[in-house]
Order: sequence, then structure tokens, then C-alpha cells
Amino acid sequence: MLANYHTHTYRCYHASGEDREYVEAAIRGGIKELGFSDHCPWIFQNGYVSDMRMAPQEVDLYFTSLKRLKKEYETDITIRIGFEAEYLPELVQKQEQFLKNYPVDYMILGQHFLSPEPNCIYAGAPSKEERYLKQYVDLIIEGMKTGKYLYVAHPDLFHFTGSNEVYELHMTRLCKFLKKNDIPVEINMLGYLDHRQYPSDRFLTIAKKVGNSAIIGVDAHQPERLYDLKAQKACEEIAKKYQLPLVTQLTI
Repeated sequence: MLANYHTHTYRCYHASGEDREYVEAAIRGGIKELGFSDHCPWIFQNGYVSDMRMAPQEVDLYFTSLKRLKKEYETDITIRIGFEAEYLPELVQKQEQFLKNYPVDYMILGQHFLSPEPNCIYAGAPSKEERYLKQYVDLIIEGMKTGKYLYVAHPDLFHFTGSNEVYELHMTRLCKFLKKNDIPVEINMLGYLDHRQYPSDRFLTIAKKVGNSAIIGVDAHQPERLYDLKAQKACEEIAKKYQLPLVTQLTI
């Protein structure tokens, strides 16, 4: 694996390991470009603080730590500092305002929720509701049209349990948009290793029909995932199975 742009840190409250451990694990795994993309804070109403993303007050240390490692390991690996975030139109302006003074290299769009926490719908929960699937796809397309995001993390996260016809209708819309804009679909290694509903055969069959390209995202929540060459190979085989040309590095 030449590059990985989907890497978390302990600050999201569901990952482990120090920042340095992720860098050294990536080097061990032969990665030449490592993008950190921890779950980005939102400025919620009423002061709510999420328990699945870093708090706003942790962003300073995030950049301080990673900029130090970027300098220290510059001859061994290229480090990028970014975030993974949902696209939530009602909150995105506050997020942009908060981040404007930080040197954010890139962002990836991971649409975990359809509305702001805490009273929200999780996209990965089983649902037969077409309106939620449509909303999921609409939000991703609207978000990607802003040009803010490098690519879409686990686009097949939505766990739709309704008809295949409805799923194909909306996910074909998504895949066609991504292809038109030369954005690869992510084959998510965390989902593969944890036996989640993604990478989804249903989704990847659509991507094959549309002619999408793909990128492997480790979605690392533990350092050792960055040198799991067996899992990387399995994700490469998934791309090969569905005839999705692999993109190994992106321009930031």
C-alpha cells in the first residue's frame, strides 16, 4: 500500500495507540504517505459534546503532535493532517469557521449520521426506509459538490434492508456521481476485518456496472492495522473481483 488517508487517533474515544505508534506502524507496513483523518469535532447546539469524535479543545494538540511527527519522520514518510466528517448542512458553516485557523490538508466525508447528534439516525443501523437511504445519498452528493472532501469513506455504510430495486436506484445515483467526478469508492478495511455490512457485495456490484475506480482505506483505529498486509491483500482482491481499478495515491 502506497498511501492511506483513513487513520484515526485515540482522541475519537474509540481508537487506541499513540500518534507515534501509527506513524511507525505505517512505515513498517511500507506506506509512503499517511493521512490522519480523525473524526472532526462539530460545534453542536446547547454545548453537546460527542463521545465518538474529538472535542473542539483537542484540536490544538492534534495538530501540535502530528506536525511534530511530520517533521521528525519527514525522510521516512509523508504525513498529512486532516479529518473525517459528515456533511451536515445545518452545522457545516460553524465547523468551517472553527477550522479556518488550522492547517487542514484534506477532509474525507464519512456520513455516519443523517442529522446532528445526539438525536440522530445512524446510517449503519438496519433500515427499510427508502427516505433515509435517499437522504444518505443526497447528503453525500451535496457534500462532495462543495469540493471540501477528498473522497467518501465507506460509501456502502448505509445498512439498507429493503428491496434491491430501491437500493440499486439510489446507490447507482451515488456511484454515477462519483465516477463523473473521478472520485474512487473506498474499500474499507475495518469493515472487512470486523465483518461489518461493508464492503458490500450489493454496492460493489453496482460500482462494477457503473465503472468506478476504488481506493483502499484502512480506517485504522489501532496502529497494527497499518501493517496488516494480509487484510490489505484481501481488499485488493475485492477490488479485483469487481473489476474496480485501484487508485493507490491521491493528490492533496
